[in-house]
Order: sequence, then C-alpha cells, then structure tokens
Amino acid sequence: MLKKRLLTPGPTEVPPDTLAEMAKPVFHHRTKEYQDLFRQVTEGLQYVFQTKNDCLTLCASGTGAMEAAVVNALGPGDKAVAVIGGKFGERWGEICKTNGNEVIALDIEWGHAPTPAQIEALLRKDPKIAAVFITLCETSTGAATDVQAIGNVVKNYDALLVVDGISGVGALPMKTDEWHVDLLVVGSQKALMMPPGLAFITVSPKAWAKISRTPSRSYYFNLPKAKKSLEDFDTPYTPAVTLVRGLKNSLDMIRAEGIENVWRRHAVMAQAARAAVKAMGLEGFAAAPSDAVTTVKLPAGIDGNAVPKKLASEHGVTLMGGQEKLKGKIVRIAHMGYMDKFDIITAIAALELVLKKLGANITLGSGVAAAEEVFYKNNM
Repeated sequence: MLKKRLLTPGPTEVPPDTLAEMAKPVFHHRTKEYQDLFRQVTEGLQYVFQTKNDCLTLCASGTGAMEAAVVNALGPGDKAVAVIGGKFGERWGEICKTNGNEVIALDIEWGHAPTPAQIEALLRKDPKIAAVFITLCETSTGAATDVQAIGNVVKNYDALLVVDGISGVGALPMKTDEWHVDLLVVGSQKALMMPPGLAFITVSPKAWAKISRTPSRSYYFNLPKAKKSLEDFDTPYTPAVTLVRGLKNSLDMIRAEGIENVWRRHAVMAQAARAAVKAMGLEGFAAAPSDAVTTVKLPAGIDGNAVPKKLASEHGVTLMGGQEKLKGKIVRIAHMGYMDKFDIITAIAALELVLKKLGANITLGSGVAAAEEVFYKNNM
C-alpha cells in the first residue's frame, strides 16, 4: 500500500473533521440555521483576514473573485497597474484586458517581488490609475510581495490596492485593514484547508465608493447585491451549503490555534524546507521566498518533468513542477494549511530519493537532517 500525501500549492489536504462535517445531510439555505452558520463563517473569515470590512463569499474558484474585483471596481477604459512576475500576476492583466481596461504592466523578473518605489513611480506619473493589482504569494515562482509596504504607498493616491491573496492568506501575515488593502481575494483550497469551490473578497469603504461610481456589468458577480444580502447573513444566489459547513470547522481550527501561531508555524515549515534545500546542495528559485511554498531549482541534467511523476508513483508524495517558462526546471514544495513538520520531512525525504535515483549528487538524509534541526531549534 502506498499512502498518498498532498503537498501541492492548491488544492491542499483537508482536515478529517472538516471532511466529516461536509458528509452530514444537506439542509436548506433559506433558513435561520444557514444564516447563523453563515454569520459565524463570515466572522471567522474576517478574523483570518484581519479586517472589519465587508467580507463576501462567492461560489467560484479564486479566479472568480479576481474577476469580481475587476468588473465591479473598474469600468471600461479605466487604467490599472498589473504587477506581472509570474503566471498569476499575468492573470490580473488578462482579466483587466478582458474587462476593457488599459493595463500598465509592471514586468518584474520571475521569482522577484515589486518594490514600493516601482509602484509609487507609476502612480506619480499617471494620477488617472484606478487600481494597482498585486499578488501576495506568486505560487508559480514561490515569491512573496511586501503588501504592507506597498499599501503604505497606494493609500496616498486615489487608486485602489487589489491583492490576490488566494495562495497566501492563512499562511502568510495579512493585515487587510492595517495595510490599507481595498480588495482582497482569497480561495478556499489553499491555507483555509478546504476543497475548491469557494472564493472570498473583502471590500473597503474606499473600494465601495469606487464601485458605487462604476456601472455594474455582472449579474452573478455583483458585489452590491452580495453586500445587501450579507446584511441578513444571506447570499443573493444559492450558496454552497456543504462547503460553507466544512469551512466553519476549518476556520474554528485556525481560531483555536491563533492566527499569529498559524503564521509562525508556516514560517518555521518554510525555514525548514529552505534549509533542507541548501543542505542537499540545491538552490531555491525565489529571490523573495514565500512561507507558503518553496521553489527548488533542479540540478542540471535531471529530467525535471520526471521528478513530480516519480514522487507520486513511487512515494505517494504529490509535489508540483514548474509552469510555463519554469516547466521542467523547478519543483514546488507547498507548506500551507493542514500541514506540520512531518509533512515537510516526508516531502524532503521523498525528493532526496527521487533525485538520487535520477542521478543527482545527493547525500541521503542531508536535507532531512537540516529540516529536523530547524524544527528542533524552534521547539516545533
């Protein structure tokens, strides 16, 4: 028997208690029972996102919330800055172009993060920019963005700060209100420890003011309608009752651990993964590494496409390779959500075995030992 372990940057493993909760009989959503549940879930999301702003729940993947942010806040012809340093930064630009917006692309080297100075230079140059789109954790490269620093810049301009927090929130620190984030989008299948299917978007007063001036061109992703329904802890259209029920359990787990402790756990797991990579004689890819996923440059001469396949077929460990220009060049080790130190140790051990079998000069146990040392020193 080969036990399977999921260490991908989405979807991630779902806690057994959450799965059990979702196995309970479905009840009707236009009831007080659902409204009570949805109220608790909304409050739990606000805790994780560190916000008092409206938090809206959509039946969609995270990309649905990205599109909702764009079509509600930007009218055709509005200018938008899209930071493009990976596949998901590219997605912001693609959605804006589809919406008829003029996209000002801030192209940065993959694996790097935008600087506040770069953002401010664009805002100073063009006061008509309506929004700045950034990515908290660019999972295609493993890079993290300093949202706090960029928020301190954008707050001084009319532009909205819109953050893709889909694969970062719940793993990395995110203080939505304190960091002046106007629209934050998040997906359920990452650090929130849920299956795919739910997306969330927080809306600041500044963002609502812009939305009120923008004619709505979406029927389903209509945020003003969602806001009105939220007054009664309801939704304008049929909610994913089963997923919302499971989400409450996962949010309760996060609250019980404490969000600061959750952030620390992810930071230590990331530190252990990076130490293991170095001890194995390998290099990380990201210049600004994220605590949600570690990207590893594969040794020269190694068939990068074979690595994830062998990890899964021979060891039951599912990691992801690179995307687009990084395909066959890196492997991505996720450490987000329902994971602990032994998940990381197992992933490193499996990676050592596969790379050595493929001909890499790897000393078995070197990465595992380095990871264990980090966990030991951090009393984890």
